[in-house]
Amino acid sequence: MNKERPVILVTNDDGITAPGLHALVDAVKDLGQVLVVAPDSPQSGMGHAITLNHLLRLDKVDVYGEHDWYQCSGTPVDCVKLAIDKLLHRKPDLCISGINHGSNSSINVIYSGTMSAAMEGAIEGIPSAGFSLLNHSLDADFSGAKVVARKVAMNILEYGLPSGCLLNVNIPDLPIAQLKGMKICRQAMAKWKEEFDERVDPMRRKYYWLTGKFINNDKGEDTDEWALGNGFVSVVPVQFDFTAHHAIPYLNEQRYEL
Repeated sequence: MNKERPVILVTNDDGITAPGLHALVDAVKDLGQVLVVAPDSPQSGMGHAITLNHLLRLDKVDVYGEHDWYQCSGTPVDCVKLAIDKLLHRKPDLCISGINHGSNSSINVIYSGTMSAAMEGAIEGIPSAGFSLLNHSLDADFSGAKVVARKVAMNILEYGLPSGCLLNVNIPDLPIAQLKGMKICRQAMAKWKEEFDERVDPMRRKYYWLTGKFINNDKGEDTDEWALGNGFVSVVPVQFDFTAHHAIPYLNEQRYEL
């Protein structure tokens, strides 16, 4: 790697062939030396899973351009771990993940392989961000999302991020001219009301298909859901410290002691 240029690690959870991944690489390809390490198949909804009981393969693939592309048989988090340990041998200057096909706003962040890959980068002390476009189609137009991703990447390379923090960037499915700007937000307090559709296969065995409806009762105008619903790109600073710091004084008052 050329030490005079920033090293940018790019990954995703939709797989090495996903249009969103190629759009993200195209958005940042001239900002530094780019290394792509992505799953060899779709890994959506994997969260922060890692591979423990199966072997991992890491193969170089011929894609295009001057950048190195690798596909990994494991999870998005595996991709980041392998990239740092076996390919880079040092921390990159930036780790970016996406562009995901579909939203990772609100509660979706905890299920997202896209965001978990970026979070693994942040855990390693790398300034990191995950990008998602609110469109699940393989024919989605990523032109506006590319502009957003490039701007965010440039900002992070220039100014960095607070320690222990990464960015969750969600982009409305709108042409760039119709985006109203970027809005720094908090994560909306929303959740999925899930159901399992019970069906029967040809062998007369029951199986289940996860369905559900996204419920957002958070009316705040400072949330990611509000921003996205009003034409703004939502930028949520996320942390991997899950400690509920506000609960510590309360629990201490309840005499948790032996």
